[in-house]
Amino acid sequence: MPTEPPLEQNPPSVDENWSPRFRLLFLTLGFICVGLGVLGAFLPLLPTTPFLLVALWAFSRSSRRFHHWLYTHPRFGPRLQEWEQYGTVPVKVKLTSLSAMTVSFLIMAFVMRVKWHVLAMAGSVMLIGAVYVLSRPSRPPQ
Repeated sequence: MPTEPPLEQNPPSVDENWSPRFRLLFLTLGFICVGLGVLGAFLPLLPTTPFLLVALWAFSRSSRRFHHWLYTHPRFGPRLQEWEQYGTVPVKVKLTSLSAMTVSFLIMAFVMRVKWHVLAMAGSVMLIGAVYVLSRPSRPPQ
């Protein structure tokens, strides 16, 4: 069985050269996204990974300490490291995101009965997201 290349445990560099107000804004955004990501680990239709990716980005602009904590977290770190190094989206995440987009679109179309132009715009954005998610590799290179 081929082994996967080891993931890097040292996080990429952090740019803390922002003004204190921006650092606070990024730090707040990071914590909000971590909270939503943790909720997503338990709630079936709320995604985890996208929120954690935004949190990692926000922490990379505000706090070396929290960036390192999230990047090396035992539960969330490996998926974030895979994304950072290889741009992978696991098959399970692809299926979850495509299912959530489909269910959301159907609810908007048949339950909420939104206007056709709103439905077309939402569908277009979802389609762009779906194409992007499907274009990403599912595993790191062997």
